Amino acid sequence: MPVLRRLIQIVATVLSNAYWMFPHTKGIYQGTLKSMCVPGLNCYSCPAATGACPLGSLQSMIAGLRPAIKAGNYHFGAYIIGTLGLTGSLVGRMPCGWVCPFGLLQELIHKIPSPKFEIPKALTYIKYLFLALFIFILPALVIDDYSYGTTWFCKFICPAGTLEAGIPLIFLQPELKELIGALFYFNLTILIIFIVWMILSRRPFCRVACPLGAIYSLFNKHSVFKMIHDPDKCTHCQECYNNCPMGIKFYEGPNQYDCIRCLKCLHESCRFGAISYEIAGMPVIKPEDQGSGVRDHVITSKAPPWR
Repeated sequence: MPVLRRLIQIVATVLSNAYWMFPHTKGIYQGTLKSMCVPGLNCYSCPAATGACPLGSLQSMIAGLRPAIKAGNYHFGAYIIGTLGLTGSLVGRMPCGWVCPFGLLQELIHKIPSPKFEIPKALTYIKYLFLALFIFILPALVIDDYSYGTTWFCKFICPAGTLEAGIPLIFLQPELKELIGALFYFNLTILIIFIVWMILSRRPFCRVACPLGAIYSLFNKHSVFKMIHDPDKCTHCQECYNNCPMGIKFYEGPNQYDCIRCLKCLHESCRFGAISYEIAGMPVIKPEDQGSGVRDHVITSKAPPWR
């Protein structure tokens, strides 16, 4: 399972950035696929990006609400909201653990040898402030002379945008160097801070600052896919916490907001059969069938377990 998850992460990253004509065009792909949102965090302005970032799309929708209403357009980005809602309703925050390119980057950078530090739980709530302030409030309320707002998170915060778009475009279009100012250096500083933090702590951007993860996390307790914890078999050995990329203690709750459903706790940690999951209320992996924690069996509720 660890190899499969890593392979899916790599494939998803490649598919999200599959426009390899950018060294020739020196610009951003703007074809039909750009009208579709990818499930993970991947900057729209990345020269290789083939899809739209759901966060950028959501901000653009909010920023354009007033002009849209004045023009009699009341659709309000139903596709964007529907995509986020459908994904979250089905699997909760699982896209963060399986298909997000920036999530993959954080996991790889964290492998760099260094002292490691845990992130205080209080900081993990900041992402909800970022979601409310930078995705909804500021784009809707701070407007220009034409009633348009700004994509605040993309413009002032997002380190993925700086890494995937800001830096590559400067090399592709040297004339942009003349436009480099305080904002670019501010964004670059944020990127550097997060890269250093990624080395020292597990997925800091996901846990502290990502509004997309914040949106998906709100569905974790109610999604079709759910994790299951058997307290009678749990020994609180801390292995789930030690192996969790999000620093979660599974025994404190099987569907916590920060759980990205990567299944490392199931396949690489628990030796006592205390962890499983269900889909639409139907157990798919039962604790008693987990065995050593790396072997699983797909069964139905009526079928006897395979031994």
